[in-house]
Amino acid sequence: MAPLTKIRLCLVIVMAGLFVAGVTAFPLLAEVNWLSQLLVGTGGSLDPALYDGVTQWILTVRQGLEVTYRDYLWLAYGTDWLAFGHLMIMLFFILPYRDPVRYEGVLWVGIWASLLVFPLAFICGPLRGIPWYWQLVDCGFGVGSVVPLGVAVWEVRGMGEGGVYRS
Repeated sequence: MAPLTKIRLCLVIVMAGLFVAGVTAFPLLAEVNWLSQLLVGTGGSLDPALYDGVTQWILTVRQGLEVTYRDYLWLAYGTDWLAFGHLMIMLFFILPYRDPVRYEGVLWVGIWASLLVFPLAFICGPLRGIPWYWQLVDCGFGVGSVVPLGVAVWEVRGMGEGGVYRS
């Protein structure tokens, strides 16, 4: 695969991930309700106390969102901004998609942002009562973007001005 094609593929992966993470942050309660029904089955109890592990966690999140949306809907505005932030960050990767050598710095910012997911998850997760296994899920987003961004930087390093590959 040509270096420019590989770089662009890596950036499409990162941008698609940011897009999906962004748009799925809007309908949280509907998504968690769907996931809850998938986990417990139709007609199954949604009481988190009856389960353990991931199912208990998902049902606890569903319960919290249900109460929050009923009594404090304005708090959902925070996740709207989270979604918007993901979509705006995605737009920054258009520049290196067009000219990866010139905008290599954007790739490095993306790498650092991906790496900083880890301390955020492992510091704030316990402070907020997030189970350790869910902190690992969150870290998966960092890994899922740092790998393609690292590949893109590796390929950019082999390219010269104007996208001409150095031998």
